[in-house]
Amino acid sequence: MAPAITLAADAPQLSSANTGFMLICSALVMLMTPGLAFFYGGMVRVKSTLNMLMMSFISLGIVTLLWVLYGFSLAFGTDKGSLLGWSSDFVGFSGIGKMELWDGTTIPVYVFAVFQLMFAIITPALISGALADRVKFTAWALFLTLWATIVYFPVAHWVWGSGGWAFDLGVIDFAGGTAVHINAGAAALGVILVVGKRVGFKRDPMRPHSLPLVMLGAGLLWFGWFGFNAGSWLGNDDGVGALMFVNTQVATAAAMLAWLAYEKIRHGAFTTLGAASGAVAGLVAITPSGGAVSPLGAIAVGAIAGVLCAMAVGLKYRFGYDDSLDVVGVHMVGGIIGSLLIGFFASGGGQSDVKGLFYGGGLDQFWKQCAGVFGVLAYSLVVSAILAFLIDKTLGMRVTEDEEMSGIDQIEHAETAYDYTGAGGGTIGSSASTPLAAASAPSKKVDA
Repeated sequence: MAPAITLAADAPQLSSANTGFMLICSALVMLMTPGLAFFYGGMVRVKSTLNMLMMSFISLGIVTLLWVLYGFSLAFGTDKGSLLGWSSDFVGFSGIGKMELWDGTTIPVYVFAVFQLMFAIITPALISGALADRVKFTAWALFLTLWATIVYFPVAHWVWGSGGWAFDLGVIDFAGGTAVHINAGAAALGVILVVGKRVGFKRDPMRPHSLPLVMLGAGLLWFGWFGFNAGSWLGNDDGVGALMFVNTQVATAAAMLAWLAYEKIRHGAFTTLGAASGAVAGLVAITPSGGAVSPLGAIAVGAIAGVLCAMAVGLKYRFGYDDSLDVVGVHMVGGIIGSLLIGFFASGGGQSDVKGLFYGGGLDQFWKQCAGVFGVLAYSLVVSAILAFLIDKTLGMRVTEDEEMSGIDQIEHAETAYDYTGAGGGTIGSSASTPLAAASAPSKKVDA
């Protein structure tokens, strides 16, 4: 058969509407990383607030440069053996023309690259929530650099890169259930098994110091997630992005309500932390599945994730691993749930004609989802644990016990989140009083 001839008029043309939409979505996803910083920052104790913020913010700097230098090439370059990509034109973005379109789309390569960059930034930042209170900032920065290079970039190629093994197998991951959430959650589990527990785990109260910050962070994540999810279709030409937008809202609402209902039955109260955590669980679960399920299916995905993730966060006390801010219970478990439920709830009327078990499609897609889920989980968990072990034996991963007790903010950043010296009550603690203040205070006799 003679090769088909593509006329210039038939070639995809740059769409200013889709390009503008994708730039907005990229900005929304970027906002999610500061949102995550607030979400995590409010959940820790006062003495760790700034460190938690910085562990997310540093990813904006490090991963951006890695992505431009070689990350985009490893993730989305020409396939090499179904495991990695590589294209010299993508190295340093040196060979990308400003009007060059990403294959099969109407948006420039630059726009696709910057959109995917925001995913690469937030994924390692998710891991930080499991390590609150106890990790050296230099060790975290090195781990982040190595993990993005050795784990995230290859996994992104497996799942989304043309020629990646999961992509070719037919694993459905609309916006990152495997590549982002299972990847980060499994990494968190691997690292905390090496790093160990916080001082006082299971003994001391480690309650969130600012639930308003947690709610602010959750709200920013929910807002930015519309770009994260709806933008992953890379345009608005066929309605799939709109379906994903609707399903994102629907599943998140269902998960939040399901978490709160479980919490009320189990613990007797509706908590703000539960509402925020339930919303995030729903966002995580719908991320891989939202393009494949109907809105009714999205309700089911969200409700199931809300209950199972609420149950999963308690496993750390049963099994003794210190997942400080429930990265494993929400992101790994939520990602697994959302990915596997595609095998049951895929309707065939969304991103593809693939149908799940409940729509007459059998279990074929479910087994494909299992391969993607457990392949990524195993690789990320093992490699992350090895990286943490090597860093711990060389640079050292943890601050000392005394430094952890006194507060990682002051030790690692020479700052505190809140300055109380200007408050009406004066400084906190007698040790903060100045000699001048002590000298000028009137003498009082204190009875024994």
